[in-house]
Amino acid sequence: MKISTKGRYAVVVMLDLALHNDGEYVKVKDIADRQNISGKYLEQIIAILHKSGYVRSVRGAKGGYRLSDSPSKFTVGMILRQTEGSIAPVACLESDVNECEKCDTCETLAVWKELSDAINNVVDNVTIADLVERHEQNLLSGADNYVI
Repeated sequence: MKISTKGRYAVVVMLDLALHNDGEYVKVKDIADRQNISGKYLEQIIAILHKSGYVRSVRGAKGGYRLSDSPSKFTVGMILRQTEGSIAPVACLESDVNECEKCDTCETLAVWKELSDAINNVVDNVTIADLVERHEQNLLSGADNYVI
């Protein structure tokens, strides 16, 4: 399983909005500049997040985007499922009912199920608030300070 740039950038956008949550709406151009993401591509990603109800938008000179709720309400898994669709490692685990003809005799199904459970356990237990906290800890520890 590989997460696309759309999924990765959607998480980054949500984190950026959480980090710049000062009550004002954030412009797409500002996010694009900070994250070095194409503005056009970012608009597509934000449209998905907006349609999902994860971000609010306002048009006009003071317009832009912001999170629709607290960063603690959004998990990485929620965001990835909106942008990637299924994050199951194999097609037969994409729905609640496994319709694969070989599921009763498949020796590898248990491995794929364990992998799927592990992936879901991680992405469903990391919130945007957790990522904000990690970001702040990195700043405090000097992880972003490079000396030449």
